[in-house]
Amino acid sequence: MLREALRRLPPTLRRKTACLFSPAPSARLFASGSSPEGWKEKPTSLEARWKDVANTVIIGGGCVGVSLAYHLAKAGMKDVVLLEKSELTAGSTWHAAGLTTYFHPGINLKKIHHYSIKLYEKLEEETGQAVGFHQPGSIRIASTPTRVDEFKYQMSRAGWHPTEQYLIGPERVQELFPLLNMEKVLAGLYNPGDGHIDPYLLTMALAAGARKYGALLNYPVEVTNLKSRSDGKWEVETPHGIIQANRVVNTAGFWAREIGKMIGLHHPLVPVHHQYVVTATIPEVKALKREMPVLRDLEGSYYLRQERDGFLFGPYENQEKMKLQESWVEHGVPQGFGKELFESDLDRIMDHIEAAMEMVPVLKQAEIINVVAGPITYSPDILPMVGPHQSVRNYWVAIGFGYGIIHAGGIGKYLSDWILNGEPPFDLIELDPNRYGKWTTTQFTAAKARESYGFNNIVGYPKEERFAGRPTERVSGLYEDLKSKCSMGFHAGWEQPHWFYKPGDDIGYKPGFRRTNWFEPVGRECKQVMEKVGVIDLTPFGKFSIRGRDSVKLLDHLFANVIPKVSFTNISHMLTPRGRVYAELTVSHVKEGEFLLVTGSGSELHDLRWIEEEAVRGQYKTEITNVTEELGVLGVAGPYARKVLQKLTTEDLSDAAFSFLLSRSLKISGIPITAVRISYTGELGWELYHRRKDSAALYNAIMEAGQEEGIDNFGTYALNALRLEKAFRAWGAEMNCDTNPLEAGLKYFIKLNKPADFIGKQALKQFIEKGLQRQLVYLSLETDNVDPEGNESVWYNNKVIGNTTSGSYSYSTHQSLAFAYVPVELSRVGQKVEVELLGKNYPATVVQEPLVMTEPTRTRLQKKGGSAKG
Repeated sequence: MLREALRRLPPTLRRKTACLFSPAPSARLFASGSSPEGWKEKPTSLEARWKDVANTVIIGGGCVGVSLAYHLAKAGMKDVVLLEKSELTAGSTWHAAGLTTYFHPGINLKKIHHYSIKLYEKLEEETGQAVGFHQPGSIRIASTPTRVDEFKYQMSRAGWHPTEQYLIGPERVQELFPLLNMEKVLAGLYNPGDGHIDPYLLTMALAAGARKYGALLNYPVEVTNLKSRSDGKWEVETPHGIIQANRVVNTAGFWAREIGKMIGLHHPLVPVHHQYVVTATIPEVKALKREMPVLRDLEGSYYLRQERDGFLFGPYENQEKMKLQESWVEHGVPQGFGKELFESDLDRIMDHIEAAMEMVPVLKQAEIINVVAGPITYSPDILPMVGPHQSVRNYWVAIGFGYGIIHAGGIGKYLSDWILNGEPPFDLIELDPNRYGKWTTTQFTAAKARESYGFNNIVGYPKEERFAGRPTERVSGLYEDLKSKCSMGFHAGWEQPHWFYKPGDDIGYKPGFRRTNWFEPVGRECKQVMEKVGVIDLTPFGKFSIRGRDSVKLLDHLFANVIPKVSFTNISHMLTPRGRVYAELTVSHVKEGEFLLVTGSGSELHDLRWIEEEAVRGQYKTEITNVTEELGVLGVAGPYARKVLQKLTTEDLSDAAFSFLLSRSLKISGIPITAVRISYTGELGWELYHRRKDSAALYNAIMEAGQEEGIDNFGTYALNALRLEKAFRAWGAEMNCDTNPLEAGLKYFIKLNKPADFIGKQALKQFIEKGLQRQLVYLSLETDNVDPEGNESVWYNNKVIGNTTSGSYSYSTHQSLAFAYVPVELSRVGQKVEVELLGKNYPATVVQEPLVMTEPTRTRLQKKGGSAKG
């Protein structure tokens, strides 16, 4: 029996210890059934092929780094050099379980998975190297009704992607995996084409391809130092000499922190102990005529796949039991660590072993022949960090891969395209290394890594919140006062209220796939803003000051809109050379040649990096300062906003004196602020920028002044519902690097006739010439207890023809709303389509936008004597 087999294991496999040991060659398991013995990769001759100059130096020879070398060389880049301190696959690659899956709960990461699998399918033919790729499919098991809802939720987000994915019943599950105990199985999420690959063989095939196309792979060569040059190039120091490189790419796995430290960067990474076990031959498995799909028992939190005629089983322990190698974070990776493992600790995973034996009873009679306990690297949110790094020119990263095998192919292609073309091929801001900042401490990283590892298989709800490591140092002056009065959300390290409590409310974080405890309170907050006046903390906005002789020229080059006049604000978009929407910002011309730029919290360093790089590339004489931490922001919105604020200032706030989109320095209750007449609610409102230390005093003064008007708080959930009623777009949803501004309905903000040849201008002209293929539309939905949130499939005539981008319930018009991309021929007002929500297609109609007019529009119509309803 398995339990007895565990007791019979040698002490080195059973005892709990943090020591390291070097396994025998047989400890590595090869999915293909082959062995590496006799096929050890030979180091490249340094004397014969050493280069002192390179276009790109890649640091780290795991599967990700080798994949990047392969893709860059295949695309035609000359002088690609990869340096590996030990040997290829050393670190985490060689001992990985090698799982490959089309599935990902995110959106564009599905593209990464899809590309990887398609590459792996043809790699052996291209390179002549076997890769040991098995594609029996995979099944995720639902054993609770909530899990079935999650599968339906994921199915609604999968239809508009090319990957096959099916929600299957228990009978089909048993047919595909006949050794299951079906007592608890309610459904399965099935991906044909999933499977597993030999990580060692995969890396060697990619290496063969990289060499075939001209890349140089040098090892063992340790990078001892990096020096940046004033011209943006790098000097890469090694014991064999210095290489001058146009760029460096850190793909060093759990050594990535050491590479970052060489240039003063602290990459938020921590090594995690991950264990898997392998059984001997199981007669019932051997008797099967075909390989069974990879099984993922989500409640048991483990994966199980066939390994020859037995099983390979890998669990994800909860955050209390899992183990980090924190000493590596504090003191660095031990010198010489390469193809070593940790001692195993099976006590830590016994709960998961018990669950696996219950789900797959033949495991009870199985013998364990091997235990692998190796390091994998986690970022705080489990997602890797991929792309160029802000504040350091020509330094790129592809690090923090908890699932490096399935990501390697797609990330190699993605990063290669970005490097060669100067912009990302599609939006993957969730992987942006600049999503972290100085607030990401070692303690935060460790706490979040524990949480992320332990939450590997928890239910993935919409609007998910995770609480480990919070709060960080990024709290506004209102946090202490508001934290007990609301449900807080986490935004780029900041705490920001999502919705507020009132007596009688069902409070706290209670996620769900249908309307949950925040639904009615958010409606109350929307009514507050529409009928009275509300206050929202907007401090998490990213905020940049730009000034200097060439500030106007720089912004005119960056933005597709015109530059606002002094004391005015506009909404502007930075486009990529291909005409995609890289960013949306508000631009306030606060004084001659001085600007305040504001972006969303999640885009802070993403946008700043782009601005800084363009300033350097064009040699613009400007001073660019990130003032995000210095400035607090309060939003005041609603029909009584002017009346409340006017009590606190001598400045005339009338519409005649302080019109829409005007920005002005003034004092509110004696506190210096920059007031901008704008509100994402679409109602009368101001954004008040001030010293962060003044936030509490400013907030208290406004709340006190508004008592007669019934002032109250509102949060970001209400803000989102209100902006959707006004048909306001959001960056990251309606627009991003996957969309152009014309199809997104942003033509009003694009000034093709302005003299400046702004980035993306020529591409937009080509879009106009060729015509659009799809269009963003505004949908009204007939739903029940569920609302769209974005990324759901849109159906027409029993086919998926598009996708939603964001959605919400409209509390003003009492219906569900969504934006969606559909083919141009289906974009006319009145067109009927369907939107898939939780396994059901709901009727939807393309309607004229907006359903609720903005306050400036209503005011303008009233002045003209027209109707201002809606």
